[in-house]
Amino acid sequence: MSLIVHSPAVAAALAAGRPVVALESTIITHGMPWPRNVETARRVERAVREEGAEPATIVVLDGVIHAGVEDATLEAVGRAGGFLKLSRADLGYALASGRNGSTTVAATMIAAERAGIAVFATGGIGGVHRGAERTYDVSADLQELARTAVCVVCAGAKAILDLPKTLETLETLGVPVVGYGTDEFPAFWSRSSGLAAPIRLDTPGEIAALIRARRELRLDGGVLVGNPIPPADEIAAAEINPAIDGAIAQADALGVTGKALTPFLLSRMLELTEGRSLEANVALVENNARLGARIAMALA
Repeated sequence: MSLIVHSPAVAAALAAGRPVVALESTIITHGMPWPRNVETARRVERAVREEGAEPATIVVLDGVIHAGVEDATLEAVGRAGGFLKLSRADLGYALASGRNGSTTVAATMIAAERAGIAVFATGGIGGVHRGAERTYDVSADLQELARTAVCVVCAGAKAILDLPKTLETLETLGVPVVGYGTDEFPAFWSRSSGLAAPIRLDTPGEIAALIRARRELRLDGGVLVGNPIPPADEIAAAEINPAIDGAIAQADALGVTGKALTPFLLSRMLELTEGRSLEANVALVENNARLGARIAMALA
C-alpha cells in the first residue's frame, strides 16, 4: 500500500494540471479549540476553492499520509484526541507504527513535495525560540525550508519567537524570504515587525517567476512568502507584545518546553487577548490560503 493517498478531488486536479494548495493539520489538532478548529479548516478550504485551486489538507491516518480529506474525515480529526504532532523526526515513525498524526510546517512540506504539490499555505512558521541561546530550541521548519522545494505562504514567523534570529537563520540557510506587497517581514498577528524583508514582490506572478528561476538553477529548498495579516484584523505589535512577554514568562516558570511550548503559548495568548488572537489567526490563515491559491494558479 502506498504511504501517500490522494483524495479523489486532489488526484483529479493534479492529473489535469490544475493548481493545488497544501494545508497543514496541526492547526486543527493542536492550534485551535473545537469547534473553531474545524470551522476554520472548512473556511480555509473554501477560500482556496474560491480562488480557483483545490485544497489538500495533509494528515496522517493509521500510518498513511492523506493529501486531501473528505469533510467527514476533517470533522473527525477535529473532534479526536491523541494525534501526534509530526515533524521531520517522527513522520516516518508515525507511518511505520500505523499512528494518527497532524503535520507541522516541516512535515506538511515533506508530504506536499512527495504528493506533487508545490504551494503550501499556513498561519505562521516555527523558528528560533526566545532564549534559544540557553535552550537551543529551534524549529525544524527552518531546515525544511532549506531542503524541500515547496513555496510556503505564511503571515511571518509566529510572533512568540525571536524574529531577528529567525530571519538571520533563514539567511544563513539560503532561504529566500519574500515580503508580499511589503518591505517588512510581517509578525503574524501584526503587520509590522520592524524587520526588513530581504525581497519584496507585489504579485503572485512575480513569486511564481522566482520559483521557476530557482527550479532552473536546481537550487534546493523552498521559498518563504510573508503575507501580512489584513489591516482590519491585525493586533498592533505595541498591543500584543506585553501579552507575548507574559505568556513566555509563564511557560518559563512552568518549565514548558519542546513540542508542548507553542500550543501552550498560543493557548495563553488566547486567554490574555480575550480571544482576539484567535480571531486574528483565523483571518490570517484564510488570507494566506487565498494568496497561496493565486500563486498556484500562476505556476499552473
